[in-house]
Amino acid sequence: MRRRKPGSMPDPRTQSAGFEQARQSRKTALVEDYVELIADLLHDGQEARQVDIAQRLGVSQPTVAKMLCRLEADGLVTRRPYRGIFLTEAGEKMAADSQARHHIVETFLRALGISEKNASIDAEGMEHYVGEETLAAFERAIRAGVAEFMGTRAAPESHK
Repeated sequence: MRRRKPGSMPDPRTQSAGFEQARQSRKTALVEDYVELIADLLHDGQEARQVDIAQRLGVSQPTVAKMLCRLEADGLVTRRPYRGIFLTEAGEKMAADSQARHHIVETFLRALGISEKNASIDAEGMEHYVGEETLAAFERAIRAGVAEFMGTRAAPESHK
């Protein structure tokens, strides 16, 4: 836990906004993970099946079944008997937005010299909590050559 000098706390509105953003991000992170994974499976030419989702997320099939009911009720997926899971237009948009955030965060971390494996793992969590202003700053840093500044190998192109 970081320590602050007495009297150096942020003003209540700023602090409250930070906590609110974190609460909202926690609410959507799991949904975004499922939708993004379903999109990845479909775009990889595979069917998005409950068993595959459970295996890749490291959860039980009943856990996946419960979440799929929620995603279907929220209008993000459709399920067809014996055909797997498909994203709706809203699900596709959510997946694309999440994938774009993930790519920016991962590219930025790689530009800082973080290994490919750790950057991918860390980006998976960070992508849900980073705000638009921070994402834009990450992209500006990538375009400005932060990888070269840090002395790391060149970062891949940013996604936008």
